[in-house]
Amino acid sequence: MLIRPRWSRVVRMVYGILAVLSTWTLLDVVNVHRPQLIPPPPFGPNERIFIASIHWTDEAVLRARWAPAVASLARTLGSDNVFVSIYESGSFDDTKGALQLLNEDLSHSHIPHRIILDDAMHRDEVEKQPATSGWIQMPQSQQFRANWTHWFTLEKGHWVPRRIPYLARLRNRVMEPLTELQRDEGKVFDKILWLNDVVFDTDDVKRLLATNDGVYAAACALDFKRPPSFYDTFALRDWEGYAPISDVWPYFRSKTSRKPMIKGQPVPVSSCWNGMVMLDAKPFYQNLQFRAIDDSLAKSHLEGSECCLIHYDNPLTGKAGVWVNPNVRVTYDAAAYGRVKGGVWPKWPWNIVAGIWKNRFNRWCSRGHRDEKRVIAKRLAQWQGKEPGADCLIDEMHIMLWNGWGHA
Repeated sequence: MLIRPRWSRVVRMVYGILAVLSTWTLLDVVNVHRPQLIPPPPFGPNERIFIASIHWTDEAVLRARWAPAVASLARTLGSDNVFVSIYESGSFDDTKGALQLLNEDLSHSHIPHRIILDDAMHRDEVEKQPATSGWIQMPQSQQFRANWTHWFTLEKGHWVPRRIPYLARLRNRVMEPLTELQRDEGKVFDKILWLNDVVFDTDDVKRLLATNDGVYAAACALDFKRPPSFYDTFALRDWEGYAPISDVWPYFRSKTSRKPMIKGQPVPVSSCWNGMVMLDAKPFYQNLQFRAIDDSLAKSHLEGSECCLIHYDNPLTGKAGVWVNPNVRVTYDAAAYGRVKGGVWPKWPWNIVAGIWKNRFNRWCSRGHRDEKRVIAKRLAQWQGKEPGADCLIDEMHIMLWNGWGHA
């Protein structure tokens, strides 16, 4: 069958476009530098690390992986070079029992620590009389799930505690021994390691500690719940202050952040947390603390993570930078950890192809991030206050519930 000349030109054009795209994609894969991991450097003989963590209803991962990993890390550092500070409250499972076993393990190994197991439940928080700060009124009546079959309703105008001020308060409480040890014993720490309920090992911590040759205000891992999708988008902001535009590698809108990620090098960002973060301790001795945004700003249906705001408040951020180490990867269960641990990342060429093209599409075609930025900027202008962590803001309202937290 003969093809008409006009259709012949169309076919040739389509084949030409496909050839260009195929060549472009091949070059993408070839140009990605995925360095093989080398053994991390050992801890310095006098490197002191303050380990901090808060917990709620995460017994399974604590018993299986987290508590043994923390104990092993502490013993590797040595009793003179570590302090473990943990706070838990109101868990629905036996998280307290798991942490009590860790308490006994650390005591047996003569590791200095403070583990607070608080009987206060979330219900106790939400049933308090509203305080002068950290509370907000429901913008509308809304249902929340009580369990798999029942729901409960919070009416419009009902006062509820905000989630982020509560978390900031707990984090600051966990940090109290840092300055107490300096005051009472003259003991000063070099770094602070904040850990979520993640699966990790001592080599991950060594590698994170050595990020950017040890020069940073903060250095973060990458965290995953369902690889290859990245988890902590709430606190991560690229070099230009944008949240990740994709939950898969290479994640970032900003070229300054995206290019090092593609090369497997330390990535400069504006903020991060990502399940595991190493912070220079010096600013915390100068009264740097976790905080939430002002209640009057949150009333505009805005929220910002305390784990993001801390970097914008940190005076060391502008001097030493905040970095993501793409070669340190942690997860929230053991099976996922086996998929991301060690070796190159992404693991497979098709993840590279899909990730790069999804990133391009979102940068070129998606308006969602830019539109949200404009909405937030408008509400900030109407508020007329000053918020140094404006990049951390999202169009959400987080409230505490008796059984957890929710969006209002």
